[in-house]
Amino acid sequence: MKVDFPMPVRPVIQPPPMVEEVLEASEREALKTRIKALMQAQDAVLVAHYYTSADLQDLAEETGGCVSDSLEMARFGHAHPAKTLVVAGVKFMGETAKILNPEKRVVMPDLGADCSLDLACPADDFAAFCDAHPDRVSVVYANTSAAVKARADWVVTSGIAAKIVKHLHRQGHRLLWAPDRHLGAYVQRISGADMLLWQGACVVHEAFKAEALRKLHAEHPGAAVLVHPESPESVIALADVVGSTTQLIDAVRSLPNSEFIVATDNGIFHKMHAAAPGKILLEAPTAGEGATCTSCAHCPWMAMNGLRKLAAVLERGGNEIHIEESIRARARLSIQKMLDFAAAERAGHIQLGD
Repeated sequence: MKVDFPMPVRPVIQPPPMVEEVLEASEREALKTRIKALMQAQDAVLVAHYYTSADLQDLAEETGGCVSDSLEMARFGHAHPAKTLVVAGVKFMGETAKILNPEKRVVMPDLGADCSLDLACPADDFAAFCDAHPDRVSVVYANTSAAVKARADWVVTSGIAAKIVKHLHRQGHRLLWAPDRHLGAYVQRISGADMLLWQGACVVHEAFKAEALRKLHAEHPGAAVLVHPESPESVIALADVVGSTTQLIDAVRSLPNSEFIVATDNGIFHKMHAAAPGKILLEAPTAGEGATCTSCAHCPWMAMNGLRKLAAVLERGGNEIHIEESIRARARLSIQKMLDFAAAERAGHIQLGD
């Protein structure tokens, strides 16, 4: 049975103002030309998350980089021979890249680009959570700091979380989960695991509204509803597909529907349009009863990335990710468990069944 961790006060995270970079075509091209030359001179490669701007995603692909989820960004950086990794995303993504690539220089356009889930789970509070329940295995979402990952037994991404939790449950483990309560509750429902849930939430995904989604779907009855599992249970219940960013992009590409209602950060639309250019994408509603979101359908921390800041960090230096080695080494162990699990599953050594 799921029992929520009785935190005294649910974390309240105030997002920064939404400020998206707006460029004239001439400035865009001039910036891209400068950045490409700087990257070549510094032996750098750009890895960008699906939620960053179209400009950054295009630049990453134009320069032989990567546009993907946080784990694949780090793995790509590890496999790539470049000595410098430029991470366009939020801070935990830069940290994950550094954890897996300690020998490389890892920089970001803006080190202030944080994440509401990371902010809602301070390392000291998470350590106290673990200390209060020493009989439980701790599983943390990738959207956490290096220090939290260092304390955790396992790190998971949204694409593999349910598989790992189901595996641990079958081994008889009881679990601690942090930080996203919606993703944790979703994983608990489909795995049957005994989980204590941290009470964090994503400011973007928590804003989607079920009743407004029903109304929109009634207006577009042929549309498939795609939902990221960081969304509330009432929204997930309306989904045709629940999945990670990569899984939702694959759904747009593979499903026969001509329309899709998408409940995740709208930055993903750029990649979805590229994967299936003839299909219509609609944002899931964030308006409706109880609507208070200040980051509706797009992460304001992701919006802090841009071509101007990227050019500046390459020209002037700075914004480098540094992690204390003792923390980095412990965090690597919890991430490595996930990587090893994924490899074993691909090889057929782990059979999860239904």
